[in-house]
Amino acid sequence: METMPHLVLIHSPLVGPLTWQPCADFLRALNYPVQVPSLAGLVESGPPYYPNLATGVAAQVRRGAPAGPVILVGHSGAGPLLPAIAEAVGPAAGAAIFVDAGLPHPGASWLETVPAALGDRVRGLARGGRLPPWHAWFPPEAIAELLPEAGLRARFVAELPELPITYFEERAPAVEGWPPPRCAYLQLSSPYERAAEEAERRGWPTLRESADHLAMLTRPEVVARLLERLVQAIGRRESGDR
Repeated sequence: METMPHLVLIHSPLVGPLTWQPCADFLRALNYPVQVPSLAGLVESGPPYYPNLATGVAAQVRRGAPAGPVILVGHSGAGPLLPAIAEAVGPAAGAAIFVDAGLPHPGASWLETVPAALGDRVRGLARGGRLPPWHAWFPPEAIAELLPEAGLRARFVAELPELPITYFEERAPAVEGWPPPRCAYLQLSSPYERAAEEAERRGWPTLRESADHLAMLTRPEVVARLLERLVQAIGRRESGDR
């Protein structure tokens, strides 16, 4: 019997692990071994941020003792971290799925990859070298629209850290062998259309769902089913490589 791939659902450093927990439960019900490592506090160890985050996530993955191949699944700001995390996890992490996520940008910082207006706005939010929690980057009604249920919204907001602006100024490291042959993309909201188009250009299996950026939290079963389709597509591609 073929070993099921071990799915590692990685949240953006701007949010918390709750983002993935409901979706993880549905994936476990589909018999996938799943981990949701926490990035909480890992940025506080200071620069270089990418290696420190990668080492912290890899240590949690190893504690999960994956029995089969590892598929890293990165949401939003976790996308650019996947190469460094894969390198830290080792050869088992040979596949990746980007979910409404930025693509890796080796040699460039986050601030260098976003539109100039957004970069200026984010820099303007910084106080004492730190940014406010992610939900405070937007008008109050924006987070309420994404998470209309008050209890869930409160739990989500309680996990949001205040990150140093230097995290967004650090240039992402180049990782040899990236991207691996087996990558896929799931687009959930319109701001990630360009990333999805680039994924398609690279020949990656790509799915689009008309949802929202936090759909793994508000529509976890839908996202779990879409991830299963992409995991299967990656599996077919792997079989074709042999």
